[in-house]
Amino acid sequence: MESEEIHVQEETIFEIIHNMDKMTNNLIIQWNKGFNKGLGVTHVLILGHLKVNGKSRPSDMAKALGLTPPTVTHLTEKLVKMELITRSIDENDRRIIYLEITYAGEMILKEANESGQLLRKKIFEKLTDEERQQMLQIYKKLNK
Repeated sequence: MESEEIHVQEETIFEIIHNMDKMTNNLIIQWNKGFNKGLGVTHVLILGHLKVNGKSRPSDMAKALGLTPPTVTHLTEKLVKMELITRSIDENDRRIIYLEITYAGEMILKEANESGQLLRKKIFEKLTDEERQQMLQIYKKLNK
């Protein structure tokens, strides 16, 4: 009987993970459809990193965001061309490059965040007050 119970628990956990992934993917798809600025979620993550951390080296950003350095280089090229970030060279060591968010980048980041908040609000409005409270307690517990 115990192995059957464990199997049911594993199926439930798999189903939770599957549905979490599905919801995350749907959120990203919906956000991409609604945020028509020619930027993806990862571009916004880079802008967010620069807003929070200030001037940063691409290699440090790659580590912090879990991306490869070539991916950061590729993504930041577009952001530089769109004048959302600037690239500068260290005065003491010309091999070191820094990236920094511009005012335009901050405004796009603000729009992106507002778009994401609105999207999540629409999703959570489908739940009852009681369900939202349950979810809040669950997320708090998982984040401990």
